[in-house]
Amino acid sequence: MERCTIGDGVPHASMTHAMQPEHDLARHRFLLLFLLLLGTLILYPYSDVSRFGHYALRVIGSAATLISVFAAKIHRTLLVFALILAIPTLFQRILLPKADTSSFSIFNIVLSFVFDILIILVIFRHVFAKEQANSDTIFGALCIYLLVGFSFASAYGMVATFQPNAFYLDPRTNLHVVPDRFDFIYYSFGTMTSLGTAGITPVSPQARSVSVLEAILGVLYLAVLIARLMGAYRPNSNV
Repeated sequence: MERCTIGDGVPHASMTHAMQPEHDLARHRFLLLFLLLLGTLILYPYSDVSRFGHYALRVIGSAATLISVFAAKIHRTLLVFALILAIPTLFQRILLPKADTSSFSIFNIVLSFVFDILIILVIFRHVFAKEQANSDTIFGALCIYLLVGFSFASAYGMVATFQPNAFYLDPRTNLHVVPDRFDFIYYSFGTMTSLGTAGITPVSPQARSVSVLEAILGVLYLAVLIARLMGAYRPNSNV
């Protein structure tokens, strides 16, 4: 016969309460990552204007890098590799160094680009492996869209590093002549969304080729992948 005591179930209940916040954070991890990526995109123009924008951009950019590893739920065999790639990525997000042809700069840009691609592929697998989408998988798809834009900005930075005249900045609409990180982010999202990028023009064949590739991927993603998620989305009938 089993003995029942007054304290039975109390440790289990306390453990349940302790695990609840962690469970909620894991369930909304893509929403958190989306907000951090969106905040990074919004704060970029203010990074050189005010001290608050300077530090806020670096804190949010670093948090987005770390949260992306958590949100992707990378397998243990790839986790060490992802954390190693996150180190130069954090360096890029915190210091925002100017791109040059030095081996150190090229090394950081390449590793940061590889990190972004790894996170995109892993999140893509998590998001689209589910038969039925929910709100978090929708935010996961949006995170992929933003990460692709940032990744292509890194790709344009690599092209400009090897070819300093790959992009032309119109002096009538720009106060500087050498494109920086935000110029490439502006150009990347403008190209991917077909918005247009007044003031910056790809000149070299390589820059134009990457631009065409991004424009095609942007249209395909919105037309096919997001449509597939929205078609599979089923709101909770109990609400």
